Amino acid sequence: MRSYLADWQFWAILAAMFAALTAIFGKVGVEKVDPNFATLIRTVVILVFISGLVLATRTYQPMGTIPARTYLFLVLSGVATGASWICYYTALKLGPASRVAPVDKLSVVFVAILSVLFLGERLAPKDWFAVSLIAGGTILLAMKR
Repeated sequence: MRSYLADWQFWAILAAMFAALTAIFGKVGVEKVDPNFATLIRTVVILVFISGLVLATRTYQPMGTIPARTYLFLVLSGVATGASWICYYTALKLGPASRVAPVDKLSVVFVAILSVLFLGERLAPKDWFAVSLIAGGTILLAMKR
């Protein structure tokens, strides 16, 4: 029997569960602090946590072995992550987590579109239908009541 640890679906479900906790904990945590400062605290925690994980699992590698293109895209990803977190925490400060988090998941729709445009990935018609359902559901959740 194959291990769940080797399946991307297992890790994606865990990521979604942790993202849900991020919204709940973040909503409570940002109540009495500026969203930018909350993002800084969160980032420091992540830096310490991931540093410990890399050291414990010995998955570090010499910096010189990483190609410049990899650095470029990791830096761009880091900037995009920081911008996303700042916007997310600001949205959580201003709105209900039950509506902010689903709108944030429009990233699924954007990833589908951008992966086709820039990565050359192909989505089947059923995949586009699923993406449109996500978009439609997000719009319904975001509409004022």
